[in-house]
Amino acid sequence: MFLVVPDPAHGLVAAPESSGDLTPVTEESLAVQGFSWNSEIEAYTRQADHDPAAVDDTAGMLRNLGHYVFSAYRPLPRS
Repeated sequence: MFLVVPDPAHGLVAAPESSGDLTPVTEESLAVQGFSWNSEIEAYTRQADHDPAAVDDTAGMLRNLGHYVFSAYRPLPRS
C-alpha cells in the first residue's frame, strides 16, 4: 500500500506502508518518473508543483502495478 500526497517540504511524496511494497518494478517505475528515495522520511519524493494531476498520475501508475493506493491533495487557494 502507498500514500501519495503533495508535501510543502518534500514535493510529491509516494510513501510505502512497508518495505514489502518496494518491488524492483515499483522502484524502477518511480525512478523513471523522477522520484528518489528519501531515507529521512522513508518515502520516495520528487520535487514538483502540487498539481492534482501529478498526484493522480503517480497513484494511477502504482495502482497499475498492483498496489493499493491512498492519495489526496488540497487545491491551493487562487490568488
